[in-house]
Amino acid sequence: MRPHGRIDFNCDLGEGCGNDAAIIPLISSANIACGAHAGDTASMRATLRLCREHGVAAGAHPGYVDREHFGRHDLALEKSEITKLIRSQLATIAAIAKEEDIALVHVKPHGALYNQAARDPLLADAIADAVRAFNQSLILIGLAGSELPRAGERAGLRVAHEAFADRLDRADGSLVPRSQANAVIDSVDDAVAQALAIAQGQPIIAADGALIELHADTICLHGDGADAVAFARHLRATFATANVRVQGLDLHAAADS
Repeated sequence: MRPHGRIDFNCDLGEGCGNDAAIIPLISSANIACGAHAGDTASMRATLRLCREHGVAAGAHPGYVDREHFGRHDLALEKSEITKLIRSQLATIAAIAKEEDIALVHVKPHGALYNQAARDPLLADAIADAVRAFNQSLILIGLAGSELPRAGERAGLRVAHEAFADRLDRADGSLVPRSQANAVIDSVDDAVAQALAIAQGQPIIAADGALIELHADTICLHGDGADAVAFARHLRATFATANVRVQGLDLHAAADS
């Protein structure tokens, strides 16, 4: 359980948005695209170097091999295919990380893979098992209260429950699908207010107007948003004013041990 007064602030990077260098100094954890839905060797290396320079925890962000749809279309793969998908992407970024002398801290699936694993315990188990087989010290990030962190716990992994600053939730804690018009919170002020409430353990307003509580260890910012840098700066300032410390998941684990 995350101690009160601190939160991890993560961002999906290495996806070609062009904001990485400006965003990384403002976050504590980076989820780096591993060449499937986005990214390549050069972008992985560049993002890892930025993480090392700014003391940001580096993590893998594996997704479906589906650049046409940015990894956001659901696919139906067998467990063996999921194992190969995860392992190959982890191996690619881990090799580059070793060359750059930076440790990988966590794994967060991307897009449709992430959302399907939040609902499907069999897919979630396949992902968790693949991560454990590759490196059981990695922290598995999944949607707060969903099947993915539960699968990670079954696999004996450390897990982190994630909430989103700029996404609207349903009353059951699941994300409003991107196919719906109100899925993304466009107002920076509203997104910051939601993130602060989550960090402080306060309820937020779901899509249907209900008040819900999300018990999260980490809050995600989407790096491809038009206002991503301004949002990150605003949120960090708001956290500082509210005495909320931004701290990486590896430091959470060390403090709790």
